[in-house]
Amino acid sequence: MKNKKIVVTGGLGFIGSHLVEKFVDNNEVVIVDNQSTGTIENIKELDISRIDTNFGSINDLNLEEIFEGTDYVFHLAAVTSVPQSVEDPVKSNEVNITGTLKVLEAARKTDVKKLVFSSSSAVYGETEVLPISEEVPINPLSPYAVSKATAELYCNVYSEIYDLPTTCLRYFNVFGPKQDPNSQYAAVIPIFINKLLKNERPTIYGDGEQTRDFVSVERVVEANELAAKSGETGVFNIGLGKSTSINQLFELVKECVKKDMEPVYEPARSGEIKHSVADVSKAKAIGFNPEAEYQQDLIKTIDSIAYNMFNK
Repeated sequence: MKNKKIVVTGGLGFIGSHLVEKFVDNNEVVIVDNQSTGTIENIKELDISRIDTNFGSINDLNLEEIFEGTDYVFHLAAVTSVPQSVEDPVKSNEVNITGTLKVLEAARKTDVKKLVFSSSSAVYGETEVLPISEEVPINPLSPYAVSKATAELYCNVYSEIYDLPTTCLRYFNVFGPKQDPNSQYAAVIPIFINKLLKNERPTIYGDGEQTRDFVSVERVVEANELAAKSGETGVFNIGLGKSTSINQLFELVKECVKKDMEPVYEPARSGEIKHSVADVSKAKAIGFNPEAEYQQDLIKTIDSIAYNMFNK
């Protein structure tokens, strides 16, 4: 993608900053971010002079002014934590639903060519249908999941009624560099890496046989670009398309960091689904290749977390 104006909401966050890095050299890139979880550190190695950064909430900023002349909007700004949404469902609603509606409305009024929305596999909830295709009925089980499902519906309405092309990407378990291992709501891969590098035993909740679909952020970035350039609209699963148990994941991380330690097992957490794996055939039809460099991507993540740990 070249010579386009691209807006990334949540552009200082984990996935958003990777998108900025992908596009900044050949495009005009605009970031919208309120710095609640994202940080300027995530783009410190980029040429900041090439990036127009707008600090503030998508609910408060003049988005029409920011979006003027924009080709593509990648909308990632959100309350992304399930526990946080449970603790404060009103805020989750305000940011993830009202905020998304304001982004869509600004995109419509400024004739944006396409909007790509970052959704979540959380919209499926617990299901016995595996792998999970986009045809599986949604069953959101948290305020976060409800907000993502509602935002998807708004995206569809704006495509159908207002002729604003939208694509919604339902991410499964994304990992990669710039993921904060010290966050209260950190994901399992950076937690494992961080603990093992500190010679501490990580905790696994339950028996560790629960499975997840882990996909690297590099592949997620590719999926976003494919979605923007594709004429397809609607919903797409973005995962590896393969399941990995938490025990298997732990052994893989152990091997990568060369640590011979065992985890601590604690009782399973309530509300946690047992199995999850994506059917990604629909995404593959537009060129998505999730399996490329999977183990290398994990090694990159380990190297990144290790570097940040020992260079602070």
